[in-house]
Amino acid sequence: MRFLIPLLLLNWGLTHAQNTLQLEEGESSPNVSLNRVTWLEGSWRGEALGGEAEEIWSPPLGGSMMFSFKLVHEGKISFYEFGHIQEKDNTLVLQLKHFNGDLTGWESQQETVDFKLVKLEEDKVFFEGLTMEKLDEDKMRVSVVLGEGGKTKELVFNYRKH
Repeated sequence: MRFLIPLLLLNWGLTHAQNTLQLEEGESSPNVSLNRVTWLEGSWRGEALGGEAEEIWSPPLGGSMMFSFKLVHEGKISFYEFGHIQEKDNTLVLQLKHFNGDLTGWESQQETVDFKLVKLEEDKVFFEGLTMEKLDEDKMRVSVVLGEGGKTKELVFNYRKH
């Protein structure tokens, strides 16, 4: 789905949105350990971007929680994301890479899309431009700011545990 690629190219730090936050200039990420976000673990599905989204989070191992994301549109893979939340310098960072349905990468081999931790609440984790919220044991909402050319939009993904 080539029309999705320009839409999904991430341009972080442009604006605040309704459910997402940014670190203020000079502000550091809070000290947090990975065990505070273990509620993400599991297989989640929902409707997104005109298709069906699936997100799978592994339990913590080796200082990270690994995830995969897949968007299926009209029975075909639109794109994947692979990444992790990693403990780094006494805080958390979410890093990911995008791939087309044939696993060709969007980013260069050395490049990742990184989200610094802004703050953490009991069932809500705020990274720069991306927020994940546990609504109950079987529901999660992910809000992400997408943008290009100075225009941004916040997309909301509503998931159910599968």
